[in-house]
Amino acid sequence: MKLLAALDLSRSSPAVLRETILWARRLSAELILLHVAPPDPDFVGYGARSENIRLASTYKTQHAENQLEALAIELRKDGIRTNALLVQGDVAAMILQETDRLHIDAILMGTHARATTSGPYVGSVTRQVLHCAARPVILIPAQTVV
Repeated sequence: MKLLAALDLSRSSPAVLRETILWARRLSAELILLHVAPPDPDFVGYGARSENIRLASTYKTQHAENQLEALAIELRKDGIRTNALLVQGDVAAMILQETDRLHIDAILMGTHARATTSGPYVGSVTRQVLHCAARPVILIPAQTVV
């Protein structure tokens, strides 16, 4: 069995990861940690300011990749078969694409869902993944974040 943990590397990520670890252990599953970084800017102009934008984008992506790999290393030390994957693009589309490509059995992702008068509200990424996923999606609510 393969589980995909979609991590945005925000302050809610540790809660998503804790819950994901529980699922991976219970199911003796392989775990894929996925982070979707924004695509490189198509065009940022010319000059020093433009170069700074390019460098900042590269730095953020490299930093995210390092964070993800550090998490994977720690999980491997704890005996969980784990791989880290960073891709660039539209977040929901890339989660769905990688889920299909890697033959994932279930997706785990955090949600900053909050209740409204008409029911729970989830963000656009969560909504799109829930609507389009051909596999189970396990949502880990923000309330689990301390």
